[in-house]
Amino acid sequence: MNDATPQPSSDAAADEAARDGFWLRLIYIVSAILAAAVAFLILGPRPEGLHGRLDVSALPTVNAALNGTATLLLLTGFVLIKRGHVEAHRKAMLSAFGVSAAFLVSYVVYHWFKAGPKAYAGEHRGLYLTILLSHIVLAAVVLPLQLITLYRGWRLQRAKHRRIARWTFPIWLYVSVTGVVIYAMLYG
Repeated sequence: MNDATPQPSSDAAADEAARDGFWLRLIYIVSAILAAAVAFLILGPRPEGLHGRLDVSALPTVNAALNGTATLLLLTGFVLIKRGHVEAHRKAMLSAFGVSAAFLVSYVVYHWFKAGPKAYAGEHRGLYLTILLSHIVLAAVVLPLQLITLYRGWRLQRAKHRRIARWTFPIWLYVSVTGVVIYAMLYG
């Protein structure tokens, strides 16, 4: 792809900067609200009588499948863009984002209706906690990165898109892969 596009006029550049500023602020606000909401839903008090009202026992497996699917879509998108297939890359990455969003909804539903987290009972507690902590921290970090990367791609800001995608892709991939690893360590 050629990034040698004509330079916009100063008015157009100012308009684009203002539009970017608006969308970036919105992305940060939405990301912060979602992170706080997820933390509250998982760690906060639950109304009486929710536990057991909905059978969520299959959701950990569903969540692992969603993370595995996101991993495959991310890798597919990476290969596609390296081969110059921009439209197919876009579809793969939007699909990965959709699958990751479905995971988030399923994850919240599971933790809302289940009393407490599942305790790790394996022999490698230190390794498990290291993976879990890094997964949680990077999962919170990756949402605004995903949204900014998608925004830059949508606006055809290729250089900016590539710059942030260099950070977003490995973090998103790590979060997706470690989601499957955590499931395997807890339920395998």
